[in-house]
Amino acid sequence: MMVVNIEQIGKNIYRIPVPIPFPMKYIYCYMVRDADGWSLVDAGFHNTEAIEAWEQVLKQMNVRYEQIHSIYFTHFHPDHFGLAGWMQERTGAKAYISKEDFAMAQRVWGKNSSQAEQIGEMCRKNGTPEDLADEIEESMRSLAKHVTFPELTILEDGEVILGERKWEVIPTPGHSDGHICFYQREERLLLAADHILDKITPNISIWPGSSKNPLGNYISSLEKIQQLQVDLALPAHGAMIERVDDRISEIIQHHQKRLDQIFRLAKDGRTAYDIAQDLFQHKSLNSHQWRFAIAETLSHLEYLVFTGQIKKENRNDIVFYKQNK
Repeated sequence: MMVVNIEQIGKNIYRIPVPIPFPMKYIYCYMVRDADGWSLVDAGFHNTEAIEAWEQVLKQMNVRYEQIHSIYFTHFHPDHFGLAGWMQERTGAKAYISKEDFAMAQRVWGKNSSQAEQIGEMCRKNGTPEDLADEIEESMRSLAKHVTFPELTILEDGEVILGERKWEVIPTPGHSDGHICFYQREERLLLAADHILDKITPNISIWPGSSKNPLGNYISSLEKIQQLQVDLALPAHGAMIERVDDRISEIIQHHQKRLDQIFRLAKDGRTAYDIAQDLFQHKSLNSHQWRFAIAETLSHLEYLVFTGQIKKENRNDIVFYKQNK
């Protein structure tokens, strides 16, 4: 019988590893107990392995689905949001998400979405070979099969009650436009989702319909968290983080090094795909990974456009980036 390794944090918070078919292996969702039942923070990816994990979790914790009254989504990405409709159907819980990611969830996972085609076109416009762009488009389209759409409520309040304590809702755009964290000021706890991760840096990418400068947003969001007093960050992937300020500084430094590298690579004018090939030449990427590699390269290039260090020009409907001398 499968046993899920559930960690208890403090009095009422439980850290739940839910398997995902990506290199991180798990998303950590959080169950928080109160007098009326339970709240969830994120739900996981919609596949058989995740459903079996949740069935086992509730069995181990002696919790019934109908005891879960609220689900808070930190953002709309499928490893967090995919089980949204499935979980709501079984629990009857209200499902909350930020205004910005409510819109992106509708755009990306809603009926008649053209996001996959638009991502394919974005890749072609930025120099990606046609066959790879087609594969990226199909990979994105297949992801939609792993998202069950719930009835969503836009989270407009500046604070929520989790475990009978007030948690501040902290907008942290970057990883997604509507990404949110939850901060418990007295205990100095941060439910960090994908904003701060321990071993890897969160993916910061440009997508159709989203911010034109997500990296600028992300750095500002990191600096916002540095203004808080956080003793422990509870992320959605990897280990819990105690040295939060140090980790934020490391992530900002990583992006500055990547910006410097991309600035040098764009010296004489190159496409985002060409630059991504140089950046990731040491890795063998599948189409899913290429999508992120190109989109993250674009976010850095567009940051450099915003700061005036790089300019872009169209050549036969292909975008080239070049140092602004």
